[in-house]
Amino acid sequence: MSIPQFLVYLSLCVVCILSKPTEKKDRVHHDPQLSDKVHDDAQNFDYDHDAFLGADEAKTFDQLTPEESKERLGKIVSKIDEDKDGFVTVEELKDWIKIAQKRWIYEDVERQWKGHDLNEDGLISWEEYKNATYGYILDDPDPDDGFNYKQMMTRDERRFKMADKDGDLIATKEEFTAFLHPEEYDYMKDIVVQETMEDIDKNGDGFIDLEEYIGDMYSHDGDADEPEWVKTEREQFVEFRDKNRDGKMDKEETKDWILPSDYDHAEAEARHLVYESDQNKDGKLTKEEIVDKYDLFVGSQATDFGEALVRHDEF
Repeated sequence: MSIPQFLVYLSLCVVCILSKPTEKKDRVHHDPQLSDKVHDDAQNFDYDHDAFLGADEAKTFDQLTPEESKERLGKIVSKIDEDKDGFVTVEELKDWIKIAQKRWIYEDVERQWKGHDLNEDGLISWEEYKNATYGYILDDPDPDDGFNYKQMMTRDERRFKMADKDGDLIATKEEFTAFLHPEEYDYMKDIVVQETMEDIDKNGDGFIDLEEYIGDMYSHDGDADEPEWVKTEREQFVEFRDKNRDGKMDKEETKDWILPSDYDHAEAEARHLVYESDQNKDGKLTKEEIVDKYDLFVGSQATDFGEALVRHDEF
């Protein structure tokens, strides 16, 4: 069994092991918080640094001198300015923040890319992905582990075709990212909903009723009494999930449940950064305006030392 094949098997085993009957399975896709730090600019700009760079990258700037931080920030600004007009808009800043926050997704894609681009041509065809991931099924159509790999392969092929915008069954890096992480792409959201409904809809009527909804999250497993959170979920289904009160969730109701329209933290942070740095109040930033306010965007040895002094004074 190859490494990609083993990873498919291992991931399924982990799901089975970790899905304890009293633990709640969360199907809802939320945008993560930009930082786990408190957003209080009166104290420090740590939240802004995490939001702008991502938490891991933000730590690296704390080791730089102010001059080095400014130089690296200037290079980042050039990347943010997508249309190269010399200004950074709220929209461009928002896009950058979203990329910074989802760097782990692109790192995951890079890892998987190396294992699936078998001919190293910078593209991944469906045949390449199928052979790398499911090749052994052709030799053993009835594996002993009990998983229905053919069904998984059919489902993957459908998702691959959806991600493949030009329909040539060959994925670019961006299309492969959409295949692996469909919840991140608007044009893939229908397939996320479809796959979720197929997982939960046990009677195959194309809807999710209350018992199917609860059954996906919780297994009685001989317990007479349901945990309190299960009772709450029953109420949530009746009061909020089933909007038309017909006793089941259709496609749109399921989409509203698993892909909610969250508050856009990235846009709010982008507007905050522009407001704080926009010296001439024209609603957009030049590189000079950003670098002048560098300590809002990135850290350095100076800001890290200054925060240490503040902490020392508090003691």
